[in-house]
Amino acid sequence: MKIKYHYNFSLRTFGRKTKRHQIRLRFSYNGLRGDIVTGWNLDSAEAWDAELQKVVKGYVGSHHETSADINSDLQVIAEQLEMVFRYFEVNDIMPTTAMVMEKFEERMKGSAPKRPATEVVEKEKKSPRKEKSLFEAFDLFTQECGEKNAWTNSTFEKMQALKNDLLNYNKSLKFSDLNEPGLVGFVAYLRDNKKLRTPRKGIGERKEYDDDDIIGLKNSTIEKKLGYLRWFMNWATNKGINKNLVYKTFKPTLKSTQKKVIYLTKEELEKVRKLKLPEDKAYLDPVRDIFLFCCFSGLRHSDVANLRKNDVKGDHIEITTVKTADSISIELNNITKDILAKYKDVKFPNNLALPSQTNQAMNRNLKELCKLAGLDEEIRITTYKGNERHDEFKKKWELVGTHTGRRTFIVQALSLGIPPNIVMKWTGHADYKSMRPYIDIVNSIKSESMKKFDGLL
Repeated sequence: MKIKYHYNFSLRTFGRKTKRHQIRLRFSYNGLRGDIVTGWNLDSAEAWDAELQKVVKGYVGSHHETSADINSDLQVIAEQLEMVFRYFEVNDIMPTTAMVMEKFEERMKGSAPKRPATEVVEKEKKSPRKEKSLFEAFDLFTQECGEKNAWTNSTFEKMQALKNDLLNYNKSLKFSDLNEPGLVGFVAYLRDNKKLRTPRKGIGERKEYDDDDIIGLKNSTIEKKLGYLRWFMNWATNKGINKNLVYKTFKPTLKSTQKKVIYLTKEELEKVRKLKLPEDKAYLDPVRDIFLFCCFSGLRHSDVANLRKNDVKGDHIEITTVKTADSISIELNNITKDILAKYKDVKFPNNLALPSQTNQAMNRNLKELCKLAGLDEEIRITTYKGNERHDEFKKKWELVGTHTGRRTFIVQALSLGIPPNIVMKWTGHADYKSMRPYIDIVNSIKSESMKKFDGLL
């Protein structure tokens, strides 16, 4: 559920003899409105910048509170309110104003009480404030951003993996250590020394594992790790915890190739659809239905696995996507209608519309299904580890996964001449950048098709 809300800080003037100016936070949503008292007062209305919704820089109040003190606290209050609305969105609840206020108070209870700046200064003279270590800051980053942005378990796991990499690189790592030599060293560690938890090859595919299988990440994975690190460093910089800005200009040369988009052609779709399954492989039938539903609707597997019968509205389906919380409407076609009709009278848990399998089980069974369907085209996969190029040839069935269905839908839709902006409404893509790889594929298909006219006369 998406809750459209708005909030702003403003002044409320009170007092007859000595006018005081109270800073309040007003929020509104769904026709409702509420006010939050921030606890901060200003001696003069001129100390408030209404456009920026901040206290004017350099202001010092009668209790020695500074503009920096107040603005920092206002930012925390705003973030807590955003987290409150995010909580209700994730839990699919449209709250009352009282519920918002109650949840906000609950979140603010753990906050340290405000103290006059003089008290803070005196205390800091006796015992200087201890700065957060890099790893303490990292824990705060994952807790705060994870809750604010409703991270999935997968995102938490990726961040925990990055923290483990940083710990293994240098257990006493400081922000100042992430200068040019430090960042180069971290890249070298990931490429040459990081031990992988599990070999890349599956058991049974190869009798022995060499060093290339169990040590060191590929360049494409290192680039992702650096992206996560920049995310953390930006957060720490914005919070005033980090002063080292070398990471902003650090761009190592990491050779890589554009990731191949694995999709099914029209002929391959027909092979999968018309495949007669052996009696002992009947368990692959629902796997095929789920996969084909992805191929002909554009939905991610997570959304198909979460599709309820009451999401089906006659000739279309209406859902809120699991990954991005986008509300989308997708028209049904003959294929998707037939698949839904097949399971119309079957009762699944939670009123699900289709049989459900975990992503891992689907990926495993899909490979088996596509192998039976004869998707044996050899595809070259090129990767780089440092400056070393690695070429590997795989059968197409080995590369098929749950997301192949969504990719197949996009490529086939564009090939049929459906405008990208229409496809994006179905898939929920926000911009053309994410559609670019698919458009390039379709342009390549059109170019190859035109060559067929060369031998016509």
